Amino acid sequence: MKKHPLISILVAVVVLLLLAVLLVPLFVNANTFRSTLETQLSDALGRKVTLGNLSFSVFSGGLVADNISIADDPAFSSKPFLQAKSLHIGVEVAPLLFHRQLLVTSFVADSPSINLVHNAQGTWNFSDMGRNAGSRTQNTQKESALPNFTVGEIKVVNGTAVVSDVPLTGTPFTYSNLNLSASDFSFAKSFPFDLSASLPGGGLLDAKGNAGPVNQKDASDTPLNATIHLKHFDPVAAGVIQANQGVSMLADVTAQVTSNGQTLTSNGTVNAARLQLVANGSPTPNPVNISYTVNHNLDARSGQINDLSINTGGVALHVKGTYAMTGPQVTLALQLAAPNLPINQVEALLPAAGVRLPSGSSLQGGTLTANLAITGLATAPTISGPIEVDNTKLAGFDLSSKIGGLKPASGSQGGTELQTVRANVNSSSQGTRIDNLYTSVPQLGTATGAGTVSPQGALNFQVVAKINASSGALAGLTSVGGGVLGQAVSTAAANGIPVHIAGTTTNPVIQADLNQLLQKNAGNILKQQILGSGNKQPNASDVLKLFHH
Repeated sequence: MKKHPLISILVAVVVLLLLAVLLVPLFVNANTFRSTLETQLSDALGRKVTLGNLSFSVFSGGLVADNISIADDPAFSSKPFLQAKSLHIGVEVAPLLFHRQLLVTSFVADSPSINLVHNAQGTWNFSDMGRNAGSRTQNTQKESALPNFTVGEIKVVNGTAVVSDVPLTGTPFTYSNLNLSASDFSFAKSFPFDLSASLPGGGLLDAKGNAGPVNQKDASDTPLNATIHLKHFDPVAAGVIQANQGVSMLADVTAQVTSNGQTLTSNGTVNAARLQLVANGSPTPNPVNISYTVNHNLDARSGQINDLSINTGGVALHVKGTYAMTGPQVTLALQLAAPNLPINQVEALLPAAGVRLPSGSSLQGGTLTANLAITGLATAPTISGPIEVDNTKLAGFDLSSKIGGLKPASGSQGGTELQTVRANVNSSSQGTRIDNLYTSVPQLGTATGAGTVSPQGALNFQVVAKINASSGALAGLTSVGGGVLGQAVSTAAANGIPVHIAGTTTNPVIQADLNQLLQKNAGNILKQQILGSGNKQPNASDVLKLFHH
């Protein structure tokens, strides 16, 4: 059977195409373009760019460099800023084959390693990249493999970024599975990008938006508009917060970030599990929702927290104020407001803030009011201001039965009613100082005083308790010496019994200092008791003898 002429023609065309695919690379010496690419990339980035052996692939429609290396700023590191085993360079094939003209359309870096370094002044090692891009002459642009320094697509596939600071202050953090795609990239205009990465601690980052034009003074100040999602974000593992600051969480974050190159504005929400706010705190049992709005001045490295709302149980604590960055340190000047919040809805936050109740106890009902200043270094802030708790019950803790030296008040079983507890608090990494303490317990009376709580929770308080006569707690004192003396002792106690509180926040040890009471009131007590012939001057020793009688 005779073949149709059309079939013969098609076979011939296919054979010619196959021959072209096989033979064209033999006639295209890709390495002749290596010097041009290295020079133009180096000029564009302001860093020395080194390419390995170049080969041409008709199938991929581009060049492949065996290796690529972009030098770092020597002020930051002697290691390369970026290095990869292969770099795929997309080119326009027809101009390359027929006119020996190299026009780059894309860059794809396969599994690169990127070295990101940050110094104490807030400058990154990539801050000066692209400064020379806008200084090229028109003639140079026409001859460039990168006309107007525009590239149709730039990709990083399965990269690794190591983030550190100089001088080195901690362990560098490694971000893996880094994938970046930027379309219609140009130093001179905005371009869309898509970024994803795996964070230390199992977190995932996804960011989409637009960036550019690249800031010629500092590339890290490039205008930006992006939506950022973080899943299972651990700020300590990711290196955002130092472990010694005491703040930790596992969070899902959604944030909107907008920057004009001078001011960065961000707002978003955080769903934080196992939230801990201070070094001596403990994680919250349930997730806490946080929303925020922040304005940051990129040049001054300072900002305004317009509102940071910590939401739990349908109520919110609000934090506002300013912060400033000096070198690696962040200084805070914030104010926390908690007006008349139902205690039942905020009790879960107390352990996160380092507040621990006696073992087996809980707060039931009532309100919490606080107006606290948060100042000093973020790594060791001082929290100070007034706190007040009203009309609550400390269930599971019978205060009157815990006071050594006094008889338990009648009807106090099952818990302690607290009408008012207020104090001025000053808490830092060295411990907590509580002044102007006032407590009103209807079952017992009132107490005033001051004291300290160590970072480990050890208590050291000196208070004066005025006991209600109707409580029955003074019943054991009225029988001391009998008659007039017993009544005198009881009267002195009602006017104020010195009480020392030791132990820990979870297991307080409360002791009424009756010896001090009697010594302080010895004269008044003995004046109301006839002692023998009356020729003896009363003293504390006499009272103690009678008291221990």
